[in-house]
Amino acid sequence: MKKERISIYPGTFDPITNGHLDIIERAGELFDRVIITISHNPDKEPLFSISERREMIEEVIQPLKFAEVDTFSGLLVAYAIDRGAVALIRGLRAISDFEYEFQMALVNRRLAKQLVTVFLMPHEKYTYINSTIVRELARFGGNVSKFVPPNVENALRIKCGADS
Repeated sequence: MKKERISIYPGTFDPITNGHLDIIERAGELFDRVIITISHNPDKEPLFSISERREMIEEVIQPLKFAEVDTFSGLLVAYAIDRGAVALIRGLRAISDFEYEFQMALVNRRLAKQLVTVFLMPHEKYTYINSTIVRELARFGGNVSKFVPPNVENALRIKCGADS
């Protein structure tokens, strides 16, 4: 019997964007299971609580039978090993992402050589989008409908108190 290939896609996902979804779908073509893990980053002040982010992601990935959502705090490689993962998924939008992601991949390899980091590029129409830009756009009443799923757009409208 073939062993299930599990991957971990970590991030803060505050909020999840269409670029994130594109990466999830691409990872689903490579792995049997993709676990989207919402991490607590003490260096960031999120707009949405972890439970709000989890709920939004669960709604969006519901049709993707290979995907699930979880949360974690602590060392990513320890979490990944505990879940039986073989890979960590990281999205690269631009060359500016590469240096940090490359350093993290090398550290993770040193900590857990059995885990491989897989870098995936989103479709080019999502390369300039990130959660920070989406949050700022929503805060100032901009239209975010092209950048996030409808449930996320609605949550941003409610949270920001503006017509996004």
